[in-house]
Amino acid sequence: MPTLFTKIIDGEVPGRFVWKDDDVVAFLTIAPITPGHTLVVPRREIEHWLEADPETLTRVMAVAQTIGRAQEAAFGAKRVGVLLEGYEVPHLHVHVWPTQSPQDFDVKRVDHAPDPAAMDGAADALRTALREAGHGASVPQ
Repeated sequence: MPTLFTKIIDGEVPGRFVWKDDDVVAFLTIAPITPGHTLVVPRREIEHWLEADPETLTRVMAVAQTIGRAQEAAFGAKRVGVLLEGYEVPHLHVHVWPTQSPQDFDVKRVDHAPDPAAMDGAADALRTALREAGHGASVPQ
């Protein structure tokens, strides 16, 4: 049975995509710690990151780093957080979020009801920063 992320990737469930290539996608999480909180996900279903081949992990982390740099530019982040967990959705994914302080690493601060207009604005800001950084070919409209 496909995971929720596969359904998002396949367009069965809506997602605010900021990155798409042949191997990896990135979209905003529906429960952000901070505005611009993004999930970087391989298209191929891999339940646990320890099951991923080195090439897939390298590609996922390279995209996560690119997203993180765009978050610095788009949101003026002092640092960028990154987390691999996989408990809620059994599909390898990396959380990447812009931070201003250590408090932004508290996962208890997740916003479970973010404003849709603010989410759209965050996705637009991130797409713009990615395009400005030269990654337009991987940034969806």
